[in-house]
Parts: sequence; structure tokens; C-alpha cells
Amino acid sequence: MQTSQKHHSAAGLHMLYPQVHCSPQFQVIDKTKKKNAFSDIPSKESFFTLESSTASVGPLPSYESPSVSITSGPSPSSHSQSCISSDLHPSPENVYGSPLSGASSYVYDEAGFKSKIRELEVSLLSSDPKVEEYSGFSPVAGKSSWNWDDLLALTPQLDLKEVLLEAAQAVANEDFATACGFIDVLEQMVSVSGTPIQRLGTYMAEGLRARLQGTGGNIYRALKCNEPTGRELMSYMGVLYEICPYWKFAYTAANAAILEAVAGEKRVHIIDFQIAQGSQYLFLIQELAKRPGGPPLLRVTGVDDSQSRFARGGGLSLIGEKLADMARSCGVPFQFHDAVMSGCKVHREHLGVEPGFAVVVNFPYVLHHMPDESVSVENHRDRLLHLIKSLGPKLVTLVEQESNTNTSPFLSRFVETLDYYTAMFESIDAARPRDDKQRISAEQHCVARDIVNMIACEEMERVERHEVLGKWRVRMMMAGFMGWPVSSSAAFAASEMLKGYDKNYKLGESEGALCLFWKRRPMATCSAWKPNPNQIM
Repeated sequence: MQTSQKHHSAAGLHMLYPQVHCSPQFQVIDKTKKKNAFSDIPSKESFFTLESSTASVGPLPSYESPSVSITSGPSPSSHSQSCISSDLHPSPENVYGSPLSGASSYVYDEAGFKSKIRELEVSLLSSDPKVEEYSGFSPVAGKSSWNWDDLLALTPQLDLKEVLLEAAQAVANEDFATACGFIDVLEQMVSVSGTPIQRLGTYMAEGLRARLQGTGGNIYRALKCNEPTGRELMSYMGVLYEICPYWKFAYTAANAAILEAVAGEKRVHIIDFQIAQGSQYLFLIQELAKRPGGPPLLRVTGVDDSQSRFARGGGLSLIGEKLADMARSCGVPFQFHDAVMSGCKVHREHLGVEPGFAVVVNFPYVLHHMPDESVSVENHRDRLLHLIKSLGPKLVTLVEQESNTNTSPFLSRFVETLDYYTAMFESIDAARPRDDKQRISAEQHCVARDIVNMIACEEMERVERHEVLGKWRVRMMMAGFMGWPVSSSAAFAASEMLKGYDKNYKLGESEGALCLFWKRRPMATCSAWKPNPNQIM
């Protein structure tokens, strides 16, 4: 999904310890039936799920006053977007009385957590039908030498996926001469205006070449595409937003869940860790304005990221002003608070949390960017979840891509990326002609960077680290949350939204989470979480 931060590398339980299942667990929602109707979807894919001191912002306006205010939080000592810092700063005392997320503020079973993640990872890799499908696939597999001129002459007869996998296998084996030979063959087979696999192949081949050329800044420079201007990038992001429902799915499902969670609350504080252009809250404000008895005082904290700032041509104040204008026109009392920093640098004092507010936290396609235990001993991914738990939120919404690329070894990660993005490029193909220049630019600048990052980078430089729903369940439950079913109203709202898109988009559900499919491939999940009152952190 569109990256939330400019990469510093490639141009891109019911139970505490639930059981692991390696069989289809999603159900498709029949869009032609009532909003709570579900039917089973047979699938040859396997889906892996589990069983189940604050910032000084001045006095708050009274609820009766339809006023608007915009405040800025304290800035960190460094505005670097890096998530790897040298130390953790303990947060001020928590007014809700829960433990906080400083380095010594919480204790949990880290060994047990890592064990569960490893167990799930082994299960995912050993049972992945995609890896088995691509093992020994090529009619030319096993050759120790190649006649590249002959192979180049045969490019019209070659299967592009097979050549991509041969090249990836050579890279995994550190057979650089063979890898470079296959990349040369790939360059004769791919095209940014071709079929979905040809377009995807362009960026996967670029990722392989970047991986061979080095790390860090060298990989960035290996990309052929030029950096667009902020206005251009905004335009490309807008194209993807309109032709694909992935972001609208996130906004629609999360908004429906949030509206239910804060029903009857007089003061609502939403903390969004990827507020981007603020589009989600334009719709939410309009819905809150319709609430019987009048709207609540709405306070929004937006966490910034470098790419969104670059695209909109300015800081979060632009978003605050846009939302304030909408709130004013709808008669919704509104406050905006900004946190100008990467999500992994956030501590409680940056969030502008005030007593008396019902807190909701939204993670739209962003938590996978936080480094976890496999990257840094600081483990910002889990640190952030413990911090959010300490706020005592009414609800946490989590939207993520349904893809397993976090701790997978290179070849498995390559196969997973190939499988996932083949489906994504097919879905884009259904919306725009193949020679559409806007589509080509949108793929180059908003999708290619993610793909190259997953293929070319390792360790701290790889920031695209997706996890499947089952692994997110483990993380959330170990952090002290319990799953909260995404309601039928959220499913209905998402289903209505999908009516404007290709019929191959479908909705499914798994143990309370909502899933967006392209054909039979799960693409994104929306899950909701509440603090587990029986689990003391």
C-alpha cells in the first residue's frame, strides 16, 4: 500500500496462546443480501488466522461552543524519520492509572511472544501453497550454465513468472552472474504499459537489480524513475485512491467502527498514526453532525510522515485547517493537534491526550512500518501498542495488507510479493487502460517503491514489513487487547462502497475482522480491538 514514509533505502484469544490454523477461515459477504448475510467462499488459497505530562494546549472549549482550535505538540529533539533510536524516554504518569510504555514501564512475556511468532512463521512458510507451487516449476530448472543469447531469442515463448523466480533463486543462491543474466532477459519481457504481470515484472526486476547493486542509498539510486514534485505525487496518489478501493475500504470500515464505539460520548479524541490528507475525517465529521442530540466535541491528533508532507506541500496545519473548515460548516466543535514525527518516535506527551475524552486510535496501513523485534531490540511495533493500551482507548482500529513479508527469508518473501502484487496489478488493470499515463505514473511512484523495498532491502533499511491477520492477533493480544467484532453496519457500509468498483472485489470476514478480496486473494483486513480488562500489563 502507499508508503507512509519516505524510505531511507530502496527506490523502494479467546486464549492467550491461540491455536494456529492453516485452512481457509474467511467468509465472503454476499453484497446482494441483507447487511448481516454471510456465505462460505471456497478457496484454493490458504489463509492463516488464529482461534479465536500531557502537552499544554490551553483550556478546552465547552461542549456547547461550536469552536475550532489547532494546536501543535512538542517536537522531538530530532525530526528524523528513522525508527531506530538510541534510547526510550519514559512517558509522564498516566492519568488513567495504567502502566506506560517507557523502556521500564511495562513487562510482558517477551520470550513467549517471540516463540509464538516463530511458531506461526514456521507454520506459514511450511504450509504456503505459493512456495510449493513455484518450487521446481521451470522447464529449464537445474541448469548449471546458460546460453544467454539463445535464451534471449526465446523470450516470446518464456513464462514471465518462471523467469522471475529463476532470477530470484539465483539471487538467493548468491549466483550473481546467473542472476544478472536473468535480469537482462527480464528487461526484454517487461513493460510499464503491458499486462499486469509485465508491469509488476518491471519493478520486481528492478528490485532484484537494486539488491545486487548494494544497500541503503545505493539501492535508492538504482531506481530509474525520477522523484515527482509534491503536486505530481498528490495527483498520483489521488489516481490510486479513485481507481482502487483499498484506502476507501480502510476509511469506510474504520469510520463505521469508530461511530459505534463513541455513540453517546460527549468528547471524542481520535489519534491517527497516518492521517495523510485527512480525507477519512471529512466523512466522519459529516456523520457526527447527524448524531441525535448533537455532535460531540471532536479532537483529532494527526501523526505526520515525510511522504504525506511532501505530497501535500506543507505540514499538518494544512490538514487541521481543512478539517476545521469542514467541522465549522457542519456545526461540529473541533480541535486539531499535530505530532510532527515518525510514529516510532511517538511518546504519550506528543499525543495531546486530555482527561475526559473517549480515546480512539486508528492505524491505517501504518503499523507494519514500525520496526519489530526482528529489526531492533527497542521493538517499536510492540512498544507503540503498549503505549496505546496505557491510554485506555475505547477502540483501536487496525487496517493492514494481508501479506506475509516481515520475517520471511528472501525467496519466500519474493514469492509472496509476486503473488500479492499480481492481484493488485490485476485489480488496477480492471479500472484503467494499460496505456493510461496517469496509471503508469501512479504505479511507478506509489507502488513500485514498496515492491523494491521488500525485495532489495534487509534489516533496518527494509521498512515494508507486512504481517497476516493471525500474526497481528498475536501481537495485539500480547499487548493486552482483545478482538472486538467489526459490526454488520461496517460490513454493509464497505459493501455499499464496493458497488462502485469491479465485481471481482469481495468482502469476507474472519472471527470478527473484515477482509477485502480481489477474486479469491485476500488483500486487506480491518480489525477492531479493545483493552482486555482481565489482562494486566
